[in-house]
Amino acid sequence: MIRPLPLAAPLSAALLTAAALVVPQLSWAAPEHASAATARLAELAGDVRAADGSVLDARDDTGRTMDTAQIVQGPGGGYLAVYHTTLPDGRFHAAVATSADLRTWTGRHDFGVGSSQPSLASDGSGGYVLGYEKDPANHIALHHYPDLAALLAGNADRAFDAPRTLSRCAEGTPDLTSVHGDTVELTGHYRAGCDTDRQLRAVLTDFTHWRARPDHRLDRALLTWGTGGNIGDRSGIELNGGSLVLIEGQRWRGDFGSWRTYAYDPVTGRADRLAIRTPGGSRAFANPSAALITAPNGRPALLVSLFVPKEGAAPGESGELIYWRELAR
Repeated sequence: MIRPLPLAAPLSAALLTAAALVVPQLSWAAPEHASAATARLAELAGDVRAADGSVLDARDDTGRTMDTAQIVQGPGGGYLAVYHTTLPDGRFHAAVATSADLRTWTGRHDFGVGSSQPSLASDGSGGYVLGYEKDPANHIALHHYPDLAALLAGNADRAFDAPRTLSRCAEGTPDLTSVHGDTVELTGHYRAGCDTDRQLRAVLTDFTHWRARPDHRLDRALLTWGTGGNIGDRSGIELNGGSLVLIEGQRWRGDFGSWRTYAYDPVTGRADRLAIRTPGGSRAFANPSAALITAPNGRPALLVSLFVPKEGAAPGESGELIYWRELAR
């Protein structure tokens, strides 16, 4: 079995080239040292054909594509999704939508021109924090909404535009990992050397004080797989008693057909590539997101959303893919 090299031995340029040649032949088949959480995630999320429900090319009721969707359980039932769409003005617009069944979505609010890659988290007291990438001068923006009605109307009571401290060119793709009182913890990316996206971790305190640092350990886990392009969007999930991060890695710079999805174990520092199988055989998957939800039939389930770039999509499978698997089997 071919496995990524240990993190203690970062790959040289020659080894990275060799890894790029052999990794496409790998498949995920319960690697010997993978965690129980990774194995369970592969079992639940690996085969879209076995899903209990799925949506291809997800769109809201206005026809907007729901690209890079992150979906969470709504209060009192139902679901919330934040996503972005490229509109006729040629710009990204982030939006929020609601659904009762994960299949049909009602668009509720557009967060404005130049907003993309949104992430949503509950503040634990009925409110929400929304993060997204804002352009031009790409940076992370965060907004707090006191309740669901305020979120759906776009009426924020606090806002913060993060300064770029790790890159003079771009920082973005936030994933909100926790909100405790006035403290927001998140991950994101920064354009290292104004050249290639790499990972960051950040903390915002009182919507005033911002601290960001590189996450070199996560970067190394993806680089061992010969990831020569960007390391971008990610999503945390608790499964089988362990914490995982789903993360996208681009094998070749500029090649949207080379996006792959990995499961990263922050305890071991190990990443394993997930072999996602769709009905048509799509091969590229980006912007992964996962959440534990109550499915429309009332059963606990794992929900996964992935963006399928047209460059790596089977016929009819490009766009946002949403699917879920029940946990009680």
